[in-house]
Amino acid sequence: MDQAKAWTRVRGNLRLSAGQRLFDQWLKPIVLIPGEDAETVRLGLPSAFMTNWVKNHYADRLMMEFRAQLPGVRTVSIETVDARATRELAAAAPAVAAAAPAAPSALAGAGERPNLDSRFTFDRFVVDTSNRLAFNAAKALAEPGKPRFSPLYLHSNTGQGKTHLMHAIGHAFMEACPDATAIYMPAERFMFEFVRAVRERDTYAFKARLRGVDLLMIDDLQFIAGKESTQEEFFHTVDEFMREGKRLVIAADRSPLALEGIEARLASRLGSGLAADIKPAELGLRRAILDRKLEDMPGATVPSDVLDLLAARISSSVRELEGALNRLVAYAQLNNEIVTIAFAESVLGEALRGSQRRVTIDEIQKAVSSHFDVKQLDLVSQRRAVAIARPRQIAMYLAKRLTTRSLPEIGRKFGNRDHSTVIHAVRRIEELRGTDSEIDGAVRSLMRQLEA
Repeated sequence: MDQAKAWTRVRGNLRLSAGQRLFDQWLKPIVLIPGEDAETVRLGLPSAFMTNWVKNHYADRLMMEFRAQLPGVRTVSIETVDARATRELAAAAPAVAAAAPAAPSALAGAGERPNLDSRFTFDRFVVDTSNRLAFNAAKALAEPGKPRFSPLYLHSNTGQGKTHLMHAIGHAFMEACPDATAIYMPAERFMFEFVRAVRERDTYAFKARLRGVDLLMIDDLQFIAGKESTQEEFFHTVDEFMREGKRLVIAADRSPLALEGIEARLASRLGSGLAADIKPAELGLRRAILDRKLEDMPGATVPSDVLDLLAARISSSVRELEGALNRLVAYAQLNNEIVTIAFAESVLGEALRGSQRRVTIDEIQKAVSSHFDVKQLDLVSQRRAVAIARPRQIAMYLAKRLTTRSLPEIGRKFGNRDHSTVIHAVRRIEELRGTDSEIDGAVRSLMRQLEA
């Protein structure tokens, strides 16, 4: 099978799994760029924005889909190409057979039901102190009856769960009120639809469709910063929803008053409801999220020490953390590999190194000596008593796991020991973690302390 035939099948699969609306908006514009390298598939999109979105959300899925059709494929490259080339390639490509009647646009009006991700529900959201307020507020807003507050304003750094909660609100509300209508859209989509309505002199229809729904959810509000006409329209939309007591959910990367380029009156309106902050996920929550994510991967086996590594090293974004696990499992299954620490570091090297806090060997030695109540000098001494040797091995193991130091460098930091001694220590602690719960607990506790 050649790449063109494989691409036709991949597009059909994406159409079925993503749904018509998501497919039309983001995936349908993708074109196959012909090439002579059978191991590399090149896909093109007409804008950098769309390219980045597809890379962030569908890179791994595209790789798996192509590998299922063409096992020899090793790379799927997603690139930005000029609009003329996109049109020419699209015209030459075969059409995707329709699997269902075309869905209405994002602003279809009466009877509108948002295209929500089936994975993003309340029961799949892992809760702890960093996101409990936002979770409880989202559940309360999704309940039938008159809302206790509106708007609900969710804010956090990227990838911490805002979009998950918005989709969960949509799922729960539409299930509780089957006849209700709702719209979910990014702020950029709001701006695009509004500008098009102005250009086509059809703003009345735009306003009627948007304000006529029972639940409106706008994501990534920060993207309309500085867009005065869009903010003007959005202000009146917010005002209308508040006046009628309807449900409005907004998400952004910072609190209303901290948004730059947003009019003061709009920021004031947004802050008049309930603003819920989602703080960065701590190590325990990141680890729990990985456990939950792994439950949704039948047949995938990832050892605890690898999950510990991901949770400890990737701390900036839950989305990045989940993406790393997806990538690791996909690579292991596609290449018939067993997931180990070494395999994870090979596949996710840059992601693990880029997110890693710079822990020093001195910090590790201090933490280990305090935990086991031994002197730091003992860890670098020649003493071989078990009470000293075991903590020393744990310290070497942590130095290998949590720093970028080479084995000879680690050995020198522990009394000028040979690199083979470090290798032995690392292997011994890995073995003991699987059989000795006390050792495993100590290592986990020290990793949490050092990564905090």
